[in-house]
Amino acid sequence: MIRCIAVDDEAYATKILADYIQKVPFLELVGTTTSPIEAINWVQEGKVDLVFLDIQMPELTGIQFLKICGSKCKVILTTAYPEYALEGYEHDVIDYLLKPIPFDRFLKAVHKAQSIMQQQPVSAQVSATPAPVAASPAPEYMFVKGETKNKFLKIDYNDILYVEGLKNYVSIYLPGQRLVTYQTLRDLEQQLPQPPFYRVHKSYIISIDKVNMVDGHTIYMGDKEIPVGETYREGFLSMIREKDQR
Repeated sequence: MIRCIAVDDEAYATKILADYIQKVPFLELVGTTTSPIEAINWVQEGKVDLVFLDIQMPELTGIQFLKICGSKCKVILTTAYPEYALEGYEHDVIDYLLKPIPFDRFLKAVHKAQSIMQQQPVSAQVSATPAPVAASPAPEYMFVKGETKNKFLKIDYNDILYVEGLKNYVSIYLPGQRLVTYQTLRDLEQQLPQPPFYRVHKSYIISIDKVNMVDGHTIYMGDKEIPVGETYREGFLSMIREKDQR
């Protein structure tokens, strides 16, 4: 269970986040507050694993909060200002949610948080408790937007052959099936577990488990030929050579 707080100087924003948190089985709502100072105290006392944090607050900005507590908890930024995204990621935030936050985007962020926190536990000061709670198993599937509003499709990671991106849409290729969903390839890349998924081109992510052959700059997956982009070639071929040595 991941212990969460929502911090925003606008009470209605914390109410929305609290409602979202309570809908997710592996999240536990510790509390909400409009005071970042109170939130700092909760973090310092070891009560919090994950903070949903606004940036523009009069008492203390979200960036200032990160400088104080960033090493003691994980943070997902929630803001109406996209210009702070780069600075937020420089402080190792898990994700950056733009208001108004749709639930499916929130769900994607917390699944990412769950995956990261299982691999890299929060510092001993935060995680130290009298009776440690076992981490929830990483999900083996994801949900993507369907063709109509409020429709979501469940896809098992093991079924995915490769993904192709085109501007704000991606095509997900499964055996005998192609699904199209409205999101960017970059966003989907952050959601897919690595390995087995690798970005090999500006337009392609592949499942290394489904590759039949790599020949020079081309990946063969059944009757599909996928190019390896210049930017990704060295890292991908190094990974292939490393697996071959095993």
